[in-house]
Amino acid sequence: MYNLKKYYFINKFDKNHLEKLDSKISIIYRNYNIANHENLIIKIKKFCKKRGICFYLANEIKLAIKLNLDGVYLPSFNKNLLVNCIKLKNSFRVIGSAHNIKEINIKLNQGCEEIFLSPVFKIKNNYLGLYGLVNIMKFNPKKTIALGGINQKNIKFLKLFNLHGFAAIDYFDKKKGP
Repeated sequence: MYNLKKYYFINKFDKNHLEKLDSKISIIYRNYNIANHENLIIKIKKFCKKRGICFYLANEIKLAIKLNLDGVYLPSFNKNLLVNCIKLKNSFRVIGSAHNIKEINIKLNQGCEEIFLSPVFKIKNNYLGLYGLVNIMKFNPKKTIALGGINQKNIKFLKLFNLHGFAAIDYFDKKKGP
């Protein structure tokens, strides 16, 4: 949509649902409640590779490197700057999320290529809103990805801003593919 890069957060592997999605959507597997999920991640990796989909693992950089994934997603609560000490191959990408200027600076110091700013639209009481997004984008020299509260009605507003893409869960769950 509007040539924006798309990211879909998943917490399980639903092959039937994922097969209905556009292959230009990147997948981020994020499930902090399951330990020892390496076999599941390998299944998702094989599916993504077969379909030509980029696959990122949330918050587990060593496992993402070990399994030769496309990259890692560092959530806003990950403030560890040791990411820069790990030798990465050129094609491995580090992306991450932030809610404010301080967290943007942490993501820059972690070497993130793209920074997800969230929440853009109302999902709870605190959210950036479109004007807040524009103001905070001034402090982000990297590619900006909108995250949070994105749906069929408000996605059209994203094209008005200099965004690189958007990330969502419900948007892809409800839409069953763009």
